[in-house]
Amino acid sequence: MPKSNNNSQIEINNPDKRDSDINPQSKEVREKINEVSPSDSESPSRPPIIEKGEFQDDDLADQTSKPSLAQRFRRIYARCKWIRIPLFGAFITAWWISIIVQPKQRHRWLIPTIVYLMILLRLVTIYLPLTKWLMKGLRFLWMNGLKVRDMIIPEKFRILSGALLTLAVMLIGTMVPSETKDSTRLQRFISFLGICVALVGLWATSTNRSKIRWVTVINGILMQYIIALFVLRTKVGYDIFHFLSSLSEEFLGFARNGVAFVTTSEIAAQTYFFFSVLPAVLFFISVVYILLYLGFIQWATGKFSKFFFWSMKVSGGEAVVAAASPFIGIGESAVLIKGLLPYLTTAEVHQVMCSGFATISGSVLIAYIGIGINSQALVSSCVMSIPASLSVSKLRYPEVENSLTAGDCTIPDGDENLDESQKPQNILQAFSNGAYLGIVVAGTIMANQVCIISFVALINGVLTWFGSFWGIHKLTLEVIGGYLLYPVAFFLGAPFDELLPISQLIATKFIENEYNGYTDLIGKAPYNQMSKRGQLLATYSLCGFSNFGSVGTQLGVLSTLAPNKSKVVARTIFSALITGGISTLLSACVAGMVIHDLSDFKVSSHSST
Repeated sequence: MPKSNNNSQIEINNPDKRDSDINPQSKEVREKINEVSPSDSESPSRPPIIEKGEFQDDDLADQTSKPSLAQRFRRIYARCKWIRIPLFGAFITAWWISIIVQPKQRHRWLIPTIVYLMILLRLVTIYLPLTKWLMKGLRFLWMNGLKVRDMIIPEKFRILSGALLTLAVMLIGTMVPSETKDSTRLQRFISFLGICVALVGLWATSTNRSKIRWVTVINGILMQYIIALFVLRTKVGYDIFHFLSSLSEEFLGFARNGVAFVTTSEIAAQTYFFFSVLPAVLFFISVVYILLYLGFIQWATGKFSKFFFWSMKVSGGEAVVAAASPFIGIGESAVLIKGLLPYLTTAEVHQVMCSGFATISGSVLIAYIGIGINSQALVSSCVMSIPASLSVSKLRYPEVENSLTAGDCTIPDGDENLDESQKPQNILQAFSNGAYLGIVVAGTIMANQVCIISFVALINGVLTWFGSFWGIHKLTLEVIGGYLLYPVAFFLGAPFDELLPISQLIATKFIENEYNGYTDLIGKAPYNQMSKRGQLLATYSLCGFSNFGSVGTQLGVLSTLAPNKSKVVARTIFSALITGGISTLLSACVAGMVIHDLSDFKVSSHSST
């Protein structure tokens, strides 16, 4: 289980202890921040870092020397871990054994076994430093593997050999499987060409081609392809992501219980936006705040970010934001590295925004499942976009400066960026704070939907009026964008007779937002009459925040958190918007390359109202 913030007060006054548990280089990062501080005119005021054993005043020292009743209870609770953790381990083991021995449940062994092993591993690591030992072993194997590679392959051929290996894996996995009615070899090859065209275009428009770190690009594309193979070609991958998507759908059902309480069960069963989408967003954010209070989000994000930090050679700040974006969204992910934002390089700012544009947040994912979008496609697209966003951003905007977190990947505590009065005192207050923020977010979503749809309707009305004098009676932004993005739909590998509908959906996403694109996909002709391949590619293509409405969100969040970077944000945000959109489209191309049998695919689990 993730470490709770029961001792948060003590750990805040002892940052060396906290950071050393995560990464020994965290202290060096703090020293670099103190040395490379922006000018006083640009940088916001920053409180001094409290070193080990120091206190800012005597009252705080007295407070820590005389623990309150709540602090005593927490200490007693912590001391009982030698009893409660083994008991919980015995309980979870008995639960797993009961599933294995029952003939009626034995066929469902995979997901319970994975859950059991993850929980057991976490319980064991509370007592033993298995993670440290495991990382040392992996590092030993990795370094010795690199030595063997260096002995066999000369340095000047290493990047080329890695690219050829990735190319071979993708072509073999794409072209060898037999054809089906949903996936011909020609369609798969066109999807492969789409990836090549996107990468060449990003390379041609790169801000500094000589500084491109090809290891990041190659590893990201290969990782994205392997994830797609795992999800769309293997039964284990299908079962895991089907389990995750089922959890998301069940989570939506819990939100409907709350709606039924304040209205009626008949109203809660409706698929109207107000009664299905907004309550799910509100409830999800409340649960996220509980997980943040317990430290679970920081723990899970830390594991993901360390993996990408190690495998793709990106900075710690970039890895944290990229890993967190599918969980907590376009603005909240940047809050995780709030203390580092004023010191990010231009390339890192570009990457932070690109990661936000490339995927959707967990709350919005729940909302889209609520209107009937295929949950498995949404979940897999979010995961695939993490390595893709790192690759394409580093191809478009390579690093040319010295990053403060180039050798560090640290996740701060959830309350570290809050004032003392703002920190939740218990889990109920954290839940209440999440509910309040959920109301704000849900209201913002509703207001944006009303305003954006109305404004687009106004522009379409003006265009239709102008077009009527030329005999064009349905001249709209979607029609114009559909024809402009026609080549994009072609390189996705879509059926030739469905290129225009898919390109119009992509245009709707860029001009309005992805929600309107999804509602058109499941509720309007000819979109809801497309083939299963066309619907799947459209589902992947729309799964991202790359639209003009999100530009305002990014500008507002980053300019508020790091005022000294506002000019950098404004200068690079449209590049990040396009790059994030390309990252989402790459996920669609990869899905088009590996899909084989779509007999069980449904774009919608129910009709939208």
